[in-house]
Amino acid sequence: MPIVPISAVPADAVEQLLDRAFGQERHTRTAYRIRDGMPALAALSFANVEGDTVTGTIQCWPIAFEGDDGRVVPLVMLGPVAVDPLRQQAGIGRSLTAKALEAADTHAPGVAVVLIGDPEYYGRFFDFSAEHTAGWRVPGPVERHRLLARGLNVPTGSGLLGPRLLVSI
Repeated sequence: MPIVPISAVPADAVEQLLDRAFGQERHTRTAYRIRDGMPALAALSFANVEGDTVTGTIQCWPIAFEGDDGRVVPLVMLGPVAVDPLRQQAGIGRSLTAKALEAADTHAPGVAVVLIGDPEYYGRFFDFSAEHTAGWRVPGPVERHRLLARGLNVPTGSGLLGPRLLVSI
């Protein structure tokens, strides 16, 4: 399963995979609103390619926590993790997630990573938790226990997640 930078595969192949994995209504999801208008972080985004076929992708995005106390904390949002429905359960998503987190540790050391996902899976394999996210607000509906974060600098308290305009990754 060769993992390559997402920039090495055609953008339309990524979009087609995302549509197959999540449906065309995916653009209405809260995660899309949180990162609205931001380009994916190329250094943290990857594709799994088998032959000429893109079978999985992961993208990371620059976002920020804007605390009610005036703090602005840069974060990285991980996801979506998309795997071709015919290749799910083959470890592609886990490999892509590990690669993206490794890249985040290298290119954005100390920056916490956030996602909306299954707490049992992401907690077990990647040390994500909802421990510090209870006071976070997002621009759309979210199941509170699925708003997860990991890293030493996860902000606590109340505030809003949204796009980060100044990106240095």
